[in-house]
Amino acid sequence: MRRRILAAVAAIALTAGLAACSGQNDDLANLYREGNTQGFISSDGRVETIPADKRGEALSFSGTAVDGSTISSDDFAGDVVVLNFWYAACGPCRAEAPVLEETFQDTKADGAQFLGVNIYDGPEQATSFDETYGITYPSILARGDVDLKLAFADWTSLQAAPTTLVVDREGRVAARLFGQLPDATTLRDLVEDTLAEKQ
Repeated sequence: MRRRILAAVAAIALTAGLAACSGQNDDLANLYREGNTQGFISSDGRVETIPADKRGEALSFSGTAVDGSTISSDDFAGDVVVLNFWYAACGPCRAEAPVLEETFQDTKADGAQFLGVNIYDGPEQATSFDETYGITYPSILARGDVDLKLAFADWTSLQAAPTTLVVDREGRVAARLFGQLPDATTLRDLVEDTLAEKQ
């Protein structure tokens, strides 16, 4: 008798859990269909470019880097910056890591800077990722940093990874790439176009 009761309770709990997961996923899918990508991990590789007269305010942020130093938007004043939002357990983030590093190496001599924004990990996981994938540009850690998350809230949900922003010399977002980067060419072209803009 006791086994039957426990089995019944387990079945009810499982049914409730499945219903909850289904409801959350349905809500998420509905938001995405409506064009709201908040909380959605995109994999479509969509690129959005923003004309110079529509770019709005400059980004302003400050965060703690993987090595414990402080990195802020002031450190990139006058530079074109690529911001990549990632975390170590994200499959598309791992897949695109070599593309980001390749593009960084190809464009840094022209004045492009790269900065990762790690959305979940602590310094140990982020350091291990960098070593595994040969990433040479720095990252800042957003986990637990409410101010840092708010600094990017207008441009990306910090749950939507990977996302990549190209920021112009005035600190404004010039392009946004949703999901895994397909190859280095797309990002390099966006970076070079932004570098070529007149201030």
